[in-house]
Amino acid sequence: MTPAIPVDTAVPFVNPRIRRMLTDPILPMLVRLAWPNVLIMLAQASTGLIETWWVAHLGTDALAGMALVFPAVMLMQMMAGGAFGGGISSAISRALGGGRNADADQLATHAVILNVVLGLFFTAVMLLFGRPIYQALGGEGAELEAALVYSNVVFSGMIFVWLMNGLASIVRGTGNMLFPAVVTCLGAVLLVPVSPLLIFGFGPIPAMGIAGGGLALLLYSLGGTVVLGWYILSGRNAVRFGRGPLRWLGFRDIAKLGAISSINSILTNVTIGIATALVAAKSGVGAVAGFGTAARLEYLLIPVIFGIGAPMVALVGTNIGAGQKDRAIRIAFTGAALSFVITEIIGITAAVFPVEWMSLFSEEHGAIDAGVAYLRIVGPVYGFFGLGLSLYFASQGAGKLLWPLACGFLRLAIAALGGWLALTISGTLHGLYFAMAAALVVYSTVLALAIRSGVWFRNEPQ
Repeated sequence: MTPAIPVDTAVPFVNPRIRRMLTDPILPMLVRLAWPNVLIMLAQASTGLIETWWVAHLGTDALAGMALVFPAVMLMQMMAGGAFGGGISSAISRALGGGRNADADQLATHAVILNVVLGLFFTAVMLLFGRPIYQALGGEGAELEAALVYSNVVFSGMIFVWLMNGLASIVRGTGNMLFPAVVTCLGAVLLVPVSPLLIFGFGPIPAMGIAGGGLALLLYSLGGTVVLGWYILSGRNAVRFGRGPLRWLGFRDIAKLGAISSINSILTNVTIGIATALVAAKSGVGAVAGFGTAARLEYLLIPVIFGIGAPMVALVGTNIGAGQKDRAIRIAFTGAALSFVITEIIGITAAVFPVEWMSLFSEEHGAIDAGVAYLRIVGPVYGFFGLGLSLYFASQGAGKLLWPLACGFLRLAIAALGGWLALTISGTLHGLYFAMAAALVVYSTVLALAIRSGVWFRNEPQ
């Protein structure tokens, strides 16, 4: 293993952006890197909400069908952008922090190949097994058919979702948060008119219904892939595509961290998926649509936290690569505190105005009641979700994901088993929602205590 270069000797020779990541005051630097990401990720997530609003005009079955598919689509976004994407950024930033620029170039090439393979794999899985998966989540009848139409369109081009996120992660690994954010923003702006145009049609463009929403998402991903690929190939990025021979170690560095991170992402989506199934078993399609719409706000928090977490991956990774462990820990908890404040404000606002949120998407009383109850109970603890997820991103940067994974399983156990038990005893959805809220609090608290105790650096040579 190549030893890290001491900061005092490395700083004069490294890229100016890397030098600032190693020396600048933490909070101002984190805010400077995070704010464009947060705004742009909010814009991207908002386009999903706009699409939901348009699909709601197609009826409750279409809205419920989209709710069934949404966890699977978000899983892909979280795996491509947060899990494997975080693995890419972490590996590249640690290489740059240690002065190994050629290794960083090679990692970029390996990352693209890996993302192509994964995108094709998930396309095959969902096209072949989409129906039984959505049936297992409680889908049936017209809502199941709507889910399959939307899912088949989206997953037919899943390779572009993976490629766009992989290329953006290569750029972010160099500490450049602005360019991927600009690409995301412009794509989101274009998606706003394209989505209803394809859903409802206009002039020579036929109305495609819920399939149009899926096609709009694919066009957005394709455009982002082209622009980000051009940026790296043009030489404007600090890391380029290495042309050396492919090495197993290059794939392993990314795949190992990405696979473990993916399990954490899967746990988040499985938690929501199981809760959706429990709601479906207890109540009707209206409650499923209401819960799915309300839970979308929790998914909206993920891009917000990612806006802070992406620079945390690069900052923590770069500082650990340079041997600055104490600074890496301070970066982690500074980012976690910032995430807590932002997501708690959003959660409390949703809990105070839940009817206003739900009324944007449905007028059916069953859907509104189920969604309002969820937001009033779970919304006030959204800050803990922000805290835990941001520490997960920091752990990605450190390359240490055992504790985030263990805490993810703990959250799943409390939400799923505790939720089922509470639902059985209380006979209402409120018991399930209280279990989901408790799971968030325990998840983030245990993870924060573990990182504070020094688990990142145990069993390492001094």
